[in-house]
Amino acid sequence: MKKIFILGFIAVLLAACGPSKTAKEARKSFNGDWTLTSVTYPNSSGEFDVTLLNDANASCFENSTWNFVSNNNRGAYNVQGPNCSTGQRYFIWSIDEENTPEGIFDFLLKPTDDDYNSTTGDQGFRMNLKSLSETQMVWEQSVMLEGSPFVIRMNFSKL
Repeated sequence: MKKIFILGFIAVLLAACGPSKTAKEARKSFNGDWTLTSVTYPNSSGEFDVTLLNDANASCFENSTWNFVSNNNRGAYNVQGPNCSTGQRYFIWSIDEENTPEGIFDFLLKPTDDDYNSTTGDQGFRMNLKSLSETQMVWEQSVMLEGSPFVIRMNFSKL
């Protein structure tokens, strides 16, 4: 009887440590191929020279293709355009359930080498997932510009 109780307790504990149903649904929606259709700067006017993910100018990311694989949290994107260093880049990603009661997620995108074995440096990029459906996705990243918050919004469409 004691062994059954202990096994039951361990099973409940393991289930409690897994991702929530809401996070699992979000992971499923991420899965597949996406296009980053536009990069905008809400509540800001003017022209900005923004480098995304310490990689390339925001204009190089517009119309870039992204692939998310939800069963192993890996992915890749491919930037394009004149004056852009083209080619496939790889990353791992994870959803942070910190904001799930509001229905908004934070997630981490971490660049890796082409084998996904090691990260390219010790940095990752925390994004806020503002909206997610089966066909549309919107990310926001807040940075500081001249002492004030500056929001970068990335709008995706599913292919």
